[in-house]
Amino acid sequence: MTRMLFLNLPVTDVAKTRAFFGGIGFTFNEQFSDDETASMVLSDQAIVMFLSHAKFQGFLASGFEAATGQIEVLAAVSAESRDEVDRVCDAALASGGTSWREPEDHGYMYGRSFRDPDGHVWEVVWMDPSAIEG
Repeated sequence: MTRMLFLNLPVTDVAKTRAFFGGIGFTFNEQFSDDETASMVLSDQAIVMFLSHAKFQGFLASGFEAATGQIEVLAAVSAESRDEVDRVCDAALASGGTSWREPEDHGYMYGRSFRDPDGHVWEVVWMDPSAIEG
């Protein structure tokens, strides 16, 4: 069975978040997007739901506290090449994101990371396919 992943992240401003990730090159599913939700498509099997704080709170049984300097999740997204890692991260920085860590180059794996406007950490990683073949 193929499983899908839905990552739900609270954001302060859905329109700003959508503009930020759209500027990097990601697309959105309009069927599941509105003023309080942006449904960003990573692949057929992975969706990121950016939710206003109020909408996010509606899914919780207890209270919600926005991240204030603490990292609650590291979201890692694969890239098809080293060049794509750089393209995505450079676009994120040009769109108002901030650098999180220095690039990591292990030869067979290359990655960079950034923080989005709400401070969520995103890692973009390329791995040489021959390094992961069994």
